Amino acid sequence: MRLLLAEDDSVLGRAICGFLMRDGHAVDWATDGGQLLALSAQYEYDCVLLDLGLPELSGDDCLVNMRSRENETPVIVITARGFTDQRIRLLDIGADDYLVKPFDLAELAARIKAIVRRNRVPESSGEAALTHGPLTLQRSSSTVLWHGVPVALTGTEIRLLEALVQNKSRVVTRQHLEAEIYGWNEDVGSNAIEVHVHYLRRKISPDLIRTVRGVGYQIADF
Repeated sequence: MRLLLAEDDSVLGRAICGFLMRDGHAVDWATDGGQLLALSAQYEYDCVLLDLGLPELSGDDCLVNMRSRENETPVIVITARGFTDQRIRLLDIGADDYLVKPFDLAELAARIKAIVRRNRVPESSGEAALTHGPLTLQRSSSTVLWHGVPVALTGTEIRLLEALVQNKSRVVTRQHLEAEIYGWNEDVGSNAIEVHVHYLRRKISPDLIRTVRGVGYQIADF
């Protein structure tokens, strides 16, 4: 999943980013309200983690702004405000869930997965699964099937494969893939995409992904 964290506390922000990235997610980290709104308008996220005490523009105002723009991305509010009436107000203005500081990072990860699972289209509708020839990505469960057989992939490999399948009619540049599977503020190695492509070919099929030299990559036409 790709997540957007809005947190101005550097210690807490680093801790949350590190934990969630080790859990297989891409995380963009905004430190003020302006950054949050800019990123939420530019990219699509599976979930937003929103601290209320942001500089420049408060978390409350950011949430109202997002919902006024019909941005329906699930939002988990991270707050030090534990009073019932405040929590009710947050839900009324568009929050999906909240956690009161201090909280356990494992609980945050579990809340994210639960919120995203509830907000995704049911698999039975056919919209939560991506199919390309013998390849199927069941997005609600992050499962990849090759000729109906499950393939064990990392979270990053699944996000890369999903980006290629979603753009199957064109060649996707390395820069575009980096933007899709990594956070914008994450230090990405120069050959990171090449390494993930290598592992996808090894785990699924040598002919799975076509390299267009000097341009990027394209999923094979099955």
